[in-house]
Amino acid sequence: MTTTVATPVATLPASSLRLLRTAGFVSNFDRFCIAPMLVLISLRLGAPLPTVVLAASGYYLSYGLMQPVWGMASDRWGRVWVMRVSLTGAALAALASALAPDAPVLIGARALAGAFFAASIAASLTYVGDTAPAATRQRPLSELMTAFALGTAVATVVAGALAHYLTWRLVFALPGVLAAYLAVALRRLPEPERPRSESLLAPFRVVLSSRWQWYVMAVAMLEGAVLLGFLTYLAPALEGHGVPTTLAGAVAALYGVGSMAAAQVVKRLVGQWSPVGLIVAGGVQMALAYLLAGYSQSTGALVVVALLLGGGWSFMHSTIQSWATALSPAARATGVAMFGVALYVGSALATGLAASTAQAHDYRPLFWLAALLTVPLTVVAAVGRARYR
Repeated sequence: MTTTVATPVATLPASSLRLLRTAGFVSNFDRFCIAPMLVLISLRLGAPLPTVVLAASGYYLSYGLMQPVWGMASDRWGRVWVMRVSLTGAALAALASALAPDAPVLIGARALAGAFFAASIAASLTYVGDTAPAATRQRPLSELMTAFALGTAVATVVAGALAHYLTWRLVFALPGVLAAYLAVALRRLPEPERPRSESLLAPFRVVLSSRWQWYVMAVAMLEGAVLLGFLTYLAPALEGHGVPTTLAGAVAALYGVGSMAAAQVVKRLVGQWSPVGLIVAGGVQMALAYLLAGYSQSTGALVVVALLLGGGWSFMHSTIQSWATALSPAARATGVAMFGVALYVGSALATGLAASTAQAHDYRPLFWLAALLTVPLTVVAAVGRARYR
């Protein structure tokens, strides 16, 4: 692999950032839209709910497994090339999902959609890493995080309503149409300079030889467990107290609102606060949120919890994500992809290990455990970032 590294430009053009935000929005919308529709799809297709759930789990599995594959492809053939190819495949898979005549076809189509949509977010983050200076990189990254959070929130709130009042097929068709548009529109996005890898696996070797890459991946795994893993149980905690499913989902979606609002604050603080300060501020918000959730699972309390967790995500995760883009400049896409894999693995582990406690509707100890784990997460992230040079 050559040692030439992309030279960041002073400012990422607004038109480029708009395309990257849209790609991330569509990817997150498609990823989170199926959960509110599972019961309805089961009824419409006449299939058992456990069978239809495979459409979601297959999506998440292929989404996670394809992260390093797309990362290596991006380092080998280019960021824009990977986004355009993957979005073309995503458009076809999403439209196949909308036209699925039965559960087996839907399961296969959703697995393919997950595999193709897996490239968008990591590639957009890598593109910013290639083109924005390190000192101000967190600002465009915060804008991307805002778009990602918006996609999550819109999917959580809108998908169920569209499926109920119109048809679930429309919910899958919409991201397919947008993905097709982006596959064409992204031809206007200039390909950034990047190191030329000698082989497909060369970026992987570069990433895994970095001590700091392993450290940040460990931080990401803990962050995924603490934030994303336990966040899963906000809506079930409300439903366990008799709150209707629709309202519980809307409260959980406020996490996206909190993330979007905090992202605007983070953009202004970048350059004024140190990365360590931003990490600690995010950790404090997360700890307070989980302490409150452990104390009370009332609707009002969990509204505040969701907003605080969204704020914690924007402060802490955008800072760690910015750090991750700087670790392996010669294999940036693969490094960012491996960071994502660690995040999703941590989330899956926490969700799975907590499932038995959640099944008994005993959410208080889960949230207190999350508050406790926030402390080592904040410490290791802040100390590591302070020592990194």
